[in-house]
Formats: sequence, structure tokens, C-alpha cells
Amino acid sequence: MGSVLVIDDNDTLREGAVAVCERMGHRVIAAASGEEGLKRLDKATIDLVLTDLKMSGLDGMGVLRGVRERDANIAVILMTAYGSIENAVEAMKLGAFDYIEKPFSPDVLRVKVDRALAWRALRDDNTRLRAFADALSNPEGGAASSDGEAALGQIVGESAAILDLKHRIRKVAPTDTEVHIWGASGTGKELVARALHALSRRSVGPLVTVNCGAIPETLIESELFGHEKGAFTGAQRRKLGRFELANGGTIFLDEVGELSLAMQVKLLRVLQEREVDRVGGEKPVPIDVRVISATNKNLGEEVAAGRFREDLFYRLHVVPLQILPLKERTDDILPLARHFLEKRQRRINPGVVRLSQDAARHLVTYHYPGNVRELENIIEQALVFATPPEIRASDLPQQVAGFSPTNNVFQIPAGQETLNEFLETAERQMILSAYEGCGGVKTETARKLGIKTSALYYKLEKYGIGTVAKRSPQDPAEESQGSESDSQSSETR
Repeated sequence: MGSVLVIDDNDTLREGAVAVCERMGHRVIAAASGEEGLKRLDKATIDLVLTDLKMSGLDGMGVLRGVRERDANIAVILMTAYGSIENAVEAMKLGAFDYIEKPFSPDVLRVKVDRALAWRALRDDNTRLRAFADALSNPEGGAASSDGEAALGQIVGESAAILDLKHRIRKVAPTDTEVHIWGASGTGKELVARALHALSRRSVGPLVTVNCGAIPETLIESELFGHEKGAFTGAQRRKLGRFELANGGTIFLDEVGELSLAMQVKLLRVLQEREVDRVGGEKPVPIDVRVISATNKNLGEEVAAGRFREDLFYRLHVVPLQILPLKERTDDILPLARHFLEKRQRRINPGVVRLSQDAARHLVTYHYPGNVRELENIIEQALVFATPPEIRASDLPQQVAGFSPTNNVFQIPAGQETLNEFLETAERQMILSAYEGCGGVKTETARKLGIKTSALYYKLEKYGIGTVAKRSPQDPAEESQGSESDSQSSETR
């Protein structure tokens, strides 16, 4: 049995909830206000907090924040007479386990309490198992190896975009907050999902991946939620769905934008109720999973077009992580190429240990419509044809070796002696092209290049583009606008 703290400033409702929990055999502490509830929490070991949302003084959201600050493993259920998608989303953002709409029956409350305490017990078991595993792997008491850091290390890159992405992964991974990953095909969305899971408290549980776009519409409900024996023709036995298989861990819904509107309704219910209905089943099955979703579509645009439910969008899109296409982060091309070379060369061509300068130049200037996945395939193909000790330009696929940019952003100048010289020349030409294309407006140029206005001023001065030593009267205003843009961009990230 567990320990429950009931907080409500309505005497009748508080006493009723206390009575239900006590009849279930739980140890119950009652408080008539949010402030009193947090004081009692500080003096007792609590597994579940059941709190009203609307109270004078410290309300339910304030109680939720206070509980999360003290112990993130305490389950919190919000009682509200104002139940809505907005309240539910806000509560889930802050880490609530569930919410219950008033008036509610004792049976509904018992189900919610049982589910919350089961979740708390599972969290405690996971914590103990991880501590035990750490002790086994590290008997001397030093730092144990981290699968999470290894998973994060698979996201290779040196660009500001990748460094920022890794920072955000570290921040959000330890929480149970839903994460939505947005990026073009081949950018590495599954790697991000794996890092989020490996760095989370759920890493001892399973990570179940579902490609929503690869499962036929007639089978998707059974695949996600399972079915009972005899539920339909061919259902010879009970089958657990992907959500049940992910219990205690993480489910990764890749290409979630491909789900039909009918399936979106069912998915929303699962996320709200934290239970699944097997096809042909008679009662719901409680689940404890963290949901990470991904798509190559802009879900905001899909909502506007009526192809994706707005309520599901807000339920999944609590923390968005965007992965830029490879052509927009050219600083990552060579680190990734070397990573794939080291990864593949032992199996394919052990004597090949590096890229030639000519090969590196061609790789940097290519536009990569297939993103990181295409670069990996390019390196693997080049390894097949390469003669040790290096990959040369002639070993690269024809679309790369024969690629010639037509927009004058990259022009390989004759007589470049080092790769660094080439890269600086390429960068200058890219900035010059953008600067001229924007009519010399620096804020627009910085926005087009995806860099801060202050960084653009430095680059313009470095390469002698425009007049930056003595700014014109409108430049301060531009810089102010740029700073505001930079701040908004930082907040967006």
C-alpha cells in the first residue's frame, strides 16, 4: 500500500477523497490548502499527491511545481472541475501524472490512484535496479560507464546547430516530458530518440520504435494497441501492442504525421488516459510510457491544413527539437565523413584511413538531398573503390565527384594549397552571395545564413565585404533588430 497526500480547500470533497483512499488500504494525510500540503510533504514520505486545481492561495499548479522541486518521482493527480485540453496539456508539461474531472465517482478515483501508485512503484524499482547495475559495473566506486553518453556521441557534428541540439537533449532527457523531433528524412531523428531514451530515467526499460508511415491503415490500431484472440479473422491469439511492449520505457512514433485522423483520435485518448484498449478487449490496460514522436512534416502547417488534430499536436509538441538538413550545417560534413570512414573501413577496406583533400572538397560542396544517410552511403561506396591509404575524388560517386554548384555560393578556386584555404574561400563566397542577394541589409543576410547579426559583422570585417569599420546611421537599428531576432531565435531553440 502507498502513502497519499490529499489537498483540497473544500471540506466535503477532501474528506470524500480521503475516505476512498483509506478504504483502499492506503495511508492518507489531508491538507486544506496548497501551502499546508507542501509543509506536510516536507515532513512525510509521500507516494502520491492528489490536489485540487482551483484553490485560494497556492493553487494546484503551484502545488505541482513544489512537488516536482522536492521529488520528481512523486506522482501527482490534479482534481479539476474545469477539465479541458488546455489544463491537461499545461499539467502534463509540468510533470503531472494524470488529472481527474469533478464530480467523479469513487470507482474512477480508485482506478486513477491505483495506476499512479503502480507508476511510482515502477519508478522506485527502476531506481534500485540502476543503482544495483552501477554498483556491479563499478565496484571501486568510480564513475560508471554511461550508455547515455555513448548514444549522445552517435550524434556527430561540430556546428552550432548540433551543439545546441545536444544541449537540449541533455536538458529534456531526464524528464518524462513528451518530445517531438522535426527534420527532413535522413537527418538522424532516430539517433536523437535513442539518446533521449538512453539519458532518461527509463533507460533500463525498453525503447520501442514504430514507423507509423510503414504500417497499413488496416493494421495500425492492432500494432499500436494490440488485440485479443478472435478479435478479427486471423487473430489466433492475444497480441500485445507496441505501447504495452514499451511499458516502463519509451515508445518512439516515427513519421507520426502519417497517421489518419481516426487514428489520431485514438492516440490522443491513449496519451490522455494512459491506458490502451486492445482490439476486441473488454477493459482498458494501464500503461506507463514516455512518448517521443518525429516527422519530416511541419505539423503546425498540417494542423492549419486540417490534416492533423490541433489537440494531439499540443499533446505531442511539448518540447520540439529540430534537426537542420545537412546542407544548412556544412561544418558537420567532414566530421561525419570521417566518422563513417572509421565505422566502415575495417569491414570494407581496412587499408583506407583518410580522405584526400580533393575528396574532402567535393564532399563539402555537394548539396546532399538525402542528408546524413546519403553521406554515409557515399562513404561506403567510396570505400569499395578506394585504393589505400585514402579515398580520392575519383572514388566518390558520380553525383558527388561531378557536382558543380550553379548558384555561385561555392566556387573552387584554382591554386588552393590547403583545405583550410578552400573552406575560407568558400565561406567568403557564400557570405558575399547572401549579402548581395539581400541588397546589403545585414539583418536579412544574417537571417538567410542562419547566424547572429553580431557574427555576421565579424565575418564581413574578416573578409572585407561591405563597409563595416564605420557603420551607417541605420546600422545601430539593424543591430538592435538583429539582437531581438537573435534572442527570439535562442528562445525558439
